[in-house]
Amino acid sequence: MIETFQANSLTDERTEFVVDVDAILEAAKLKNEHVREYVKYWAGITGADNIEVVSANDDARLIAEALAAGEIFPAGEGLYYSRSYYKDTARSEERTIVATSNPADKGVYNNWYPAAEMTEKLTGLMRGASAGKTMYVIPYLMSPPGAPLEKYAAGVQLTDNRPVVLHMIRMSRVHVDFINNLGDQASFVRAVHVTGDLENLGQGTPEDKRYFVTVADERTILHFGSSYGGNALLGKIAHGLRQSAYDGWASGRFLSEQFMLLGITDRQTGKKYHIAGGFPSASGKTNLAMTLSPDALGDRYYVDFYGDDIAWLWIGEDGRLYGMNPENGVFGVAKDTNEKTNPTAIQSIEPGTKAIFTNIAWNEKTHEVWFEGRTKNPPADVDGWLDWKGNRIADRSPAEENDPWAHPNSRFTTTLANVPNIAKDYNEPQGVPIDGIIFGGRTSDREPLIRAITDVAEGVYDGLTLGAEATFAADGLDGQLRYDLMSMRPFMSYPEGPYAAHWLKIIGAAADQPIFAHVNWFQRDPDDGHFLWPGYRDNLRALIWLMQLKNGEVEGVRTPVGILPAKGELNTDGLQIDPTDLDTLLSIDTARWQQEMGFRQAHLEQFPNLPEEIWAAHRRVAAALDESAE
Repeated sequence: MIETFQANSLTDERTEFVVDVDAILEAAKLKNEHVREYVKYWAGITGADNIEVVSANDDARLIAEALAAGEIFPAGEGLYYSRSYYKDTARSEERTIVATSNPADKGVYNNWYPAAEMTEKLTGLMRGASAGKTMYVIPYLMSPPGAPLEKYAAGVQLTDNRPVVLHMIRMSRVHVDFINNLGDQASFVRAVHVTGDLENLGQGTPEDKRYFVTVADERTILHFGSSYGGNALLGKIAHGLRQSAYDGWASGRFLSEQFMLLGITDRQTGKKYHIAGGFPSASGKTNLAMTLSPDALGDRYYVDFYGDDIAWLWIGEDGRLYGMNPENGVFGVAKDTNEKTNPTAIQSIEPGTKAIFTNIAWNEKTHEVWFEGRTKNPPADVDGWLDWKGNRIADRSPAEENDPWAHPNSRFTTTLANVPNIAKDYNEPQGVPIDGIIFGGRTSDREPLIRAITDVAEGVYDGLTLGAEATFAADGLDGQLRYDLMSMRPFMSYPEGPYAAHWLKIIGAAADQPIFAHVNWFQRDPDDGHFLWPGYRDNLRALIWLMQLKNGEVEGVRTPVGILPAKGELNTDGLQIDPTDLDTLLSIDTARWQQEMGFRQAHLEQFPNLPEEIWAAHRRVAAALDESAE
């Protein structure tokens, strides 16, 4: 166990030093002087009573302490359950801010504020807010050690919340050596998380005190007022996506995107392909990332899992585009995860994996867990069952009997090593060469199963106009998409025009450029509403065709919006599908696409300084559609 010391109280309101911090850090063998000064400063601001430096080796002890304190609960052998405050159950985009010292960094979606204003505000909120608590020092790495982008991956999170430490140990690589051995000892992300008084923060009111701020040009993250997910696990979205996207742009070296990453091995040819891709929420990204080959194709094709949420992309020394998942774990949505939708995920949270479930239903007597979609119906015997708020299912009134047992955004946290088809090279520092970049929205018509794009500018243009259908009730826009450029709308850290230019620069520099594609698993029959495509493991068929197209093994059919599979090119061995449905999936509705082009133009016109290459791509697609309609 790492030794901890009782800290003296602050000598006055301005003091930014806590007595004995040096002794604590020395005992923990934390040698980096820049980290030591950072810890001293924030120990003084937050007023924590104790300080403890942790590593992944402390996991078992921290679990035992959290169980004893009632912060987590047993959920079977080597499984654990946590429950967040009921108003603290998701990322809070309206409270999430990117701050810099340069007003030119303001974009349409990054919710920009001046750095000085936000730093002063957060420092005030955090002052003394950890009194009576332990401040945990988490030295972490958001990449394999020795990776080409390692200098952007190191961070130190300070938190006053022990369950947050447990999640960070699963989601990142945690050890003091990662910080001590930095080539540039000052090159680490300074991440500070203070939970705050969750019951008195005014969530969702004009007096809301929560702020989740990335001071991007100072590589500092300041989050106050949550203990949940991306609001509290600062290595994940705040560093691994938002901060690193800014770093990639500022350095000109890489892209950081909300992308899944998988590998496909063709056992017959011995070739292996790697595909990265972005999908808006509820568009199938995690299920695709963790997919398996369809049974009928299993003897030939094997799928490797690399990551389900973030990918960093850069040009390697050989001129190819490379990618890696900076995370070390999966923070997956529990709802609707079962043996059919995602058998890989189910195996990654089996007994003994040390997975943590959050905000699902839990049985205090049997320690079982359940969430909507895990089985068709909830357990019939409700004895001992508590819902995600901790209320007894047996005590529900008739009006409450149909309320969810688990929160819709309930989660499971598990390490990558627990995923049964994790790639053997997932932790290798060099990353993997990227052969394809796909985008996938949720669209009931217009968008075919897959359309490939071989031009870089048109591929980037397609990503910038990615979207999922808005509901008429919510938006009053029947048939219009809610655009989510590259699936990064909630995570943008710099303006959209420079973002598009940075994409063109990085991908355009690749010696062997990846092929782009747009996929859609959700087209429906307009009469009875059934899904035309079976989805899940059969989705791999579209990606296999894409790689065959890149290799010149198939030709496809050229359309104004990309190349579609020709009849007979898509491998349908063992596929159960109506031939008429397949015909629809492999065609486009020109009139609907012409309507879509108007929506796309209005969307893109929001963004100043959009590269001319993007507008030229837009004009080419629009003109081709008009010509085909004549």
